[in-house]
Amino acid sequence: MPQRIVARYLVETAYPVDVAAAALAGEQSSGTFLKTPGETPELVREFGARVKAIEPIGEVEAPSLPGSRGPAGGPIRRAEITVSWSLANTGPCLPTVWSTVLGNCFELHHFSGLRLLDIAFPHDFTAAYPGPAFAVAGTRRLTGVETRPVIGTIIKPSVGLGPAATAALVDTLAASGLDFIKDDELMGDPPHCPFDQRFDAVMDVIDRHADRTGRKVMYAANISGDIDAMRRRLDRIERRGGTCAMLVLNSVGLAGVAHVRRHANVALHGHRAGWGLYSRSPDIGMSYVAYQKFWRLAGVDHLHCNGLSNKFCEPDESVVASGRACLTPMFDDPARPDTVMPVFSSAQTAVQAAETYARVGSADLIYCCGGGIIGHPDGIEAGVRSVQEAWEAAIAGVPAATHARSHPALARALEAFG
Repeated sequence: MPQRIVARYLVETAYPVDVAAAALAGEQSSGTFLKTPGETPELVREFGARVKAIEPIGEVEAPSLPGSRGPAGGPIRRAEITVSWSLANTGPCLPTVWSTVLGNCFELHHFSGLRLLDIAFPHDFTAAYPGPAFAVAGTRRLTGVETRPVIGTIIKPSVGLGPAATAALVDTLAASGLDFIKDDELMGDPPHCPFDQRFDAVMDVIDRHADRTGRKVMYAANISGDIDAMRRRLDRIERRGGTCAMLVLNSVGLAGVAHVRRHANVALHGHRAGWGLYSRSPDIGMSYVAYQKFWRLAGVDHLHCNGLSNKFCEPDESVVASGRACLTPMFDDPARPDTVMPVFSSAQTAVQAAETYARVGSADLIYCCGGGIIGHPDGIEAGVRSVQEAWEAAIAGVPAATHARSHPALARALEAFG
């Protein structure tokens, strides 16, 4: 029996749910708005999508999204539906699966709400993709951080600094004891700060500190761009002994990430800039549970998932679920590195460490603090110490306020950011 790709959706429709579900299954496989001569029963049996389950949820008074149609005067129903496709429809190709489960279905007039909740890939599909190359264990090895989170920061201002100014800031950051430094997602290869010059200047600083301490800070340089440019930048990173490259996932796409993964010998840091397009409305888009599976298969090692008490609109419950999803095994082969390191960022400070550890249930994460480190009232080094001390307390099960009595940097952070 052919292996199948299975997707679960939240739907809202004025049609009977089975009618709307059948329209989705047809549109996203062998059908269209009318019967075509080639759509034989035999073809439909082999290639038609199948509605596997319908679970009614309830009714709403008015359509959640504009543009839908349906029988006038009837109820507007909400339900979860499960649809499957034969692997023969797509082959092991992530972009084609994206088109299949996230394609024209969102524009069908049958739906006033449609959201992809989860997706499951069959074994033959996952076997065709490398997945993460470094994941949690490899990232810990590259950074030399064994038990606590990898603690990092973002180069700020996001844009405007030239190569020399960027390197000067990194010099201060690296001297402070950080494990990880990343480009902002807005910093690519602009005329005022060309990638090659910026990267070389930063690596000069990082190598100097590595010679002094015996430990190399991981620098996630943003290589996002056209395919040829990404390859050139990746080659430069590897020639200089860098350990990480950053990709803005929604900008370079699944094919871009998979291409870089096939050629990369460094960790890939996946930034989800643009994620709000898929997540902001509860009535359209997709869940992070589904989203992160695509990028894990494509080969990223780290995935952003926001942070607790963040500066954005995402509630803490969603952030926690996202972090846990990254740490949930996806493959059925225990020999493959599978889970990716979730990256907690966005207005993070020493204050959120205890709750993050308690709710996520793991220290296998990258904890990025921008203002929470650089804005510490006693300076950057104290900012780094405060976050390290907060996680030390969290892992030991000691309240941060108690630990702060003998750790001044943490005390000042709790006072400044609490």
